[in-house]
Amino acid sequence: MHFYAGLLIAPLLFVAATTGLLYALSWQAEKVVYAHELTVARVGVGDSALPLSTQLQAARSAAPDGTVVGVWPAPEAEDTTRVIMEKPGLAEGETLTVFVDPYTADVRGQLATAGDALPLRAWLSEFHSTLQLGEFGRNYSELAASWLWVVALGGLALWIGRRRSTRAQLVLPDRKATGRRRTLSWHGTVGLWAVVGLVALSATGLTWSKYAGENIGQLQDRLGGATPAVSATVGSGAGSGSGSGEADEHAGHTMPEGTEMPPPQPTTADIGIDKAVAAARAAGVTEYLRVTLPAEGKGYVIKEQDKQVPVHLDAVAVDPADGRVMDELRFADYPVLAQLTRFGIDLHMGKTFGLANQLALAALAVAVMFLVFWGYRMWWLRRPTQGRALSFGRPQSRGAWRKAPLTVLLPLAAVTAVVGWFVPMLGISLVAFLAIDVLLGFAAGRRAAANAA
Repeated sequence: MHFYAGLLIAPLLFVAATTGLLYALSWQAEKVVYAHELTVARVGVGDSALPLSTQLQAARSAAPDGTVVGVWPAPEAEDTTRVIMEKPGLAEGETLTVFVDPYTADVRGQLATAGDALPLRAWLSEFHSTLQLGEFGRNYSELAASWLWVVALGGLALWIGRRRSTRAQLVLPDRKATGRRRTLSWHGTVGLWAVVGLVALSATGLTWSKYAGENIGQLQDRLGGATPAVSATVGSGAGSGSGSGEADEHAGHTMPEGTEMPPPQPTTADIGIDKAVAAARAAGVTEYLRVTLPAEGKGYVIKEQDKQVPVHLDAVAVDPADGRVMDELRFADYPVLAQLTRFGIDLHMGKTFGLANQLALAALAVAVMFLVFWGYRMWWLRRPTQGRALSFGRPQSRGAWRKAPLTVLLPLAAVTAVVGWFVPMLGISLVAFLAIDVLLGFAAGRRAAANAA
């Protein structure tokens, strides 16, 4: 399994690691590329932010053909306020973000964004998940994520089971070795140190996949781990955050947030965004706010989106008529599975620990690239050096199945079938590998019979 997956799936793993490395670095890159839009020119002593309603009006004046759906108040003193708009002509999943200086109401710029991702990171995110090939391209990333955990755990088992003269050779490369043994030493030790991160990347990556992701979502719902949401329906009474769920967490790598409500419609009474935010702050929702404006029959939805530890992800719904908090939802009240999903996704995207998280992702990506290189190098070094001018490394010896006892083989086959059904791209590709193996075995048997005759 490790040999075939490494040989045939490794190119996809290498591509996923390369694009993932670029995505991990894009968090810091966009701070440089879009510094003018993201930060204010200067903040003087004693400067205070203008009312959000004033900033909102400035954005509407700058983009009169856009419909405001949300406002993200400046989280830090040197940050701009983001006004999120729907506008004709944008691609699916995109919104127009107008960046406003909170102290002067000057518009610093306008960009087409996907969730919280600015154009550079949004493009690299899509490149990582689909290679910019649309729905068809998602198959590549799902295939890579489906096999990553198999390759990692299989390699771990092989490396731990290998005989060695000292225990240090388990966790440190053997610098005295040469040739293929040296390559194997680096391949095994780096894989050992990276295995936990690789399995975590595989598991969280599958949550965005088309086929396995759907199965994961259904299983999570059946186990009572669906992500709740506040009830924003006006007149529905206070709830307990048991709505149908937030924006689909598996819809895309950039995970659009704060824009899941329909465009705002005129309401009979509206206290205004400033009083709505004040009501949310009084209810304890204070960190890194995302404000969704009211639609017909709906109130303000104000969420925290500070995902760095300790996370602040509480949310409230505010009645636009009188500022009453209609419903509230605390992250501590999320089901455990929903909390784990939230943490896993944010770790995969580099949000939870900020720069440290992004550097760890970059290191894992580089590790995968070297592991693939070393794996192919070992295969190349096993090639016959006599006879044909061009030859390839020998495959593993045939007949392993026949040596395994039925008490091991049958349960293993049953578990493999279940996993293959739950992770379809793994199951389909495994069947293809087995078919290739059977054909190669049949051809080898024919050649042996012909040579014997």
